[in-house]
Amino acid sequence: MLDVHTTPAASESAETSAAAPDRDWWRGAVIYQVYPRSFQDSDGDGVGDLPGIARRLPHVAALGADALWISPFFPSPMDDFGYDVSDYRGVDPVFGTLADFDALVAEAHRLGLKVMIDLVLSHSSDQHPWFVESRKDRTNPKADWYVWADAKDDGSPPNNWMSNFGGSSWEWDAGRQQYYLHNFLISQPDLNFHNPAVQDAMLDVVRFWLDRGVDGFRLDTVNFYFHDAALRDNPPLHPDHWNERTAPRDRPYNRQDHVFDKNRPENLGFLRRFRALLDAYPAAAAVGEVGELIRGVELMREYTSGGDRLHMSYAFDFLNTELPVIDDIRPVIERFLDGGTDAWACWAFSNHDVVRHATRWAEGQEDRDAVLRLAAALLLSLRGSVCLYQGEELGLPEAEIAFEDIVDPWGKRFWPTIRGRDGCRTPMVWEADAPNGGFSDASRPWLPVPREHLALAVDRQRGTQGSLLEAYRRLLLFRRGHPALAKGDIAFRDLGADCLAFTRSRDGDTLLCVFNLSRQAAEIALPDDWRGARLLREAGDLGSSLEGPCLSLRRHGAAFLQLR
Repeated sequence: MLDVHTTPAASESAETSAAAPDRDWWRGAVIYQVYPRSFQDSDGDGVGDLPGIARRLPHVAALGADALWISPFFPSPMDDFGYDVSDYRGVDPVFGTLADFDALVAEAHRLGLKVMIDLVLSHSSDQHPWFVESRKDRTNPKADWYVWADAKDDGSPPNNWMSNFGGSSWEWDAGRQQYYLHNFLISQPDLNFHNPAVQDAMLDVVRFWLDRGVDGFRLDTVNFYFHDAALRDNPPLHPDHWNERTAPRDRPYNRQDHVFDKNRPENLGFLRRFRALLDAYPAAAAVGEVGELIRGVELMREYTSGGDRLHMSYAFDFLNTELPVIDDIRPVIERFLDGGTDAWACWAFSNHDVVRHATRWAEGQEDRDAVLRLAAALLLSLRGSVCLYQGEELGLPEAEIAFEDIVDPWGKRFWPTIRGRDGCRTPMVWEADAPNGGFSDASRPWLPVPREHLALAVDRQRGTQGSLLEAYRRLLLFRRGHPALAKGDIAFRDLGADCLAFTRSRDGDTLLCVFNLSRQAAEIALPDDWRGARLLREAGDLGSSLEGPCLSLRRHGAAFLQLR
């Protein structure tokens, strides 16, 4: 059954955007990420597409999201499933046509949703015409559009830089008799951002999509644009920085301190050029992915400070953790805010690159739904914008994918220690009793639909009291009704060893947000300045009660309070 109703909030948003563009719409926005291969198949080939996304947009609007982030749909050989782009101005036939994209944007805008698209600027496919020309010889017009370097005297690569996908990040090209840089797959050569012509070409791509009506961008691997021009070796990572959860040593890549192959200061100059272009449009915005596990929070702050760089960014601090404790959350926020509050984060617990947090945080927990409600309430209360990944609102767990079904190159290479990203990319489940969960009529979709996902399908949860989907809808509506949660300041409070607590304040409205991150019930005596506060019930049943100055929280419970 197709979800065709919209919320009043979505309708109001559509009216507001028609009246006057809100240049600040992104601040505190809830952005719903769609992985197009897995959202909805409209033509029966087993792969999701743009018309399928357009068909299911009412679900996103009814959820209460403000914007849509669509992962890459450009022409691509699909070695990395769209993150290897061979044409930045088109649509791969598997996803549809430019006309289909235009129709999707029009439908999203009708429903009050902004549209953000994924731009992969740091590297292209080796089948992109730019690289085809660049590798011909050392004198062609695009000879230095990519990062080329001579071998050492012994024929080895220019330095010790490593690829995210394993091995050296340098690949020998017999034609040019040089190595080219690839921070990811061999078929994903890095563009040379030290060349102004490359920057200009990429800004022309940005302008093309803005002129086509998009409202903004998600920038893939935004900290990879520049490399050290002197090609200096990365030093080993100091033992003080080892973190087995966010940077496990089973990947040699994590044993280097990546100060020369990425994270370069020259990046700021390009981000200023990029922001100036976006500012020339009525209300365009961008969120950058900082692919850095050690100093990601600091780069987030640097990239979004000053009002002339990115609008917002995210790193992986909350995307790789297990069930969070205070030490996983509060220090990250405080590090981000250190030195000023003009920077802006975009927090996420799940996306297309990591194990779903329903598995990382709630697998094996007898009160699984309570854990996931707690996670949703926490995410939607932090200072910053929010990214929700498709299926997160359903509580979909990471799928177990048999080796013979794996298509992710990362999973194929590192199996079984690292199983890749297919487990979080399986098709969305819309109808529990339909073939492939209502995703596709194909006999075999591009990834299998896990049987255990079917009971969590949209049609089973929509309108069902107590379902996680309805809890998300209620929390998003609650957030929209309290601007302090979307755009307000944050201040942490010490209310107990296992409780995370902070206030969110804006224009005289202050909320106290309390989260029990322990596995036991908690009794909290409210501080004197919060005596007489009112427990807000509009956010739904989060397992809390208030008797006088005593706040009771079940294990994994949460509470929102407001002074009378």
